Amino acid sequence: MIKKIAKLFLSEKARLNIHYSFFKFNSYFYKGDNVYCICCDKSFKKFLPHGNIPRANAACPYCHSLERTRLLMYYLQNETEIFKVKQKILHFAPERAISRKIKPFNNSEYITADINPSFADHIVDIQNIPYENESFNLIICSHVLGHIPDEPKAINEMYRVLKPGGKAIILTLIDLNRNITYENKSINTSKERLMHYGESDLLRLHGNDFISRLSRDGINVEAIDYSLIFNETEKERFHIGNKEREIIFLCKK
Repeated sequence: MIKKIAKLFLSEKARLNIHYSFFKFNSYFYKGDNVYCICCDKSFKKFLPHGNIPRANAACPYCHSLERTRLLMYYLQNETEIFKVKQKILHFAPERAISRKIKPFNNSEYITADINPSFADHIVDIQNIPYENESFNLIICSHVLGHIPDEPKAINEMYRVLKPGGKAIILTLIDLNRNITYENKSINTSKERLMHYGESDLLRLHGNDFISRLSRDGINVEAIDYSLIFNETEKERFHIGNKEREIIFLCKK
């Protein structure tokens, strides 16, 4: 009933802010030192379960970062100059925990983009990006392409607006036991998508061919398992996933 009333009187963006404020308040009950979140620089006794099929120790109680978000943050801090050198950045479906760290440093050169205005500063359809050719030094696109009707066009559009020498950092859900991406046009309900793809709003489940789906002339694509830099104790403390959602595809133009 409270949710129904809130929808009548509050915008989606306002409801999201309340949602995250609740997380921050509730995190008090998870105080401890067993796990650590790089995104908010806080420690807890455990992370929260998350997902349609709940994954244990997935979400940070304070900032709600997920396994892939934390691993991506480590990668951005350690392997890029995103927090050292100002550059033109386009960030699709921006993770709140990451964008709040990037924005203060890059300011007007950092563009967050989504088709839903509640989730980003700019309304952008990744299949038809409204920016000129070779506009951006860096594109971040995490867990977007599995939801896009015309995936090849979205990939082409990202490469079009990427500057020569620029990089696109792309992540997606991958079935590591599947060689070929599974995509069935007859699957068109949330229930069917959950059953076949593992998430109710996916349009396909990527397989190990994802690197070839990203490949284009003039683009070098590298699959990076960044979890390999951590020892087992660190993996247990940081909870950075099981590689299904966390492989980083680095695409260089």
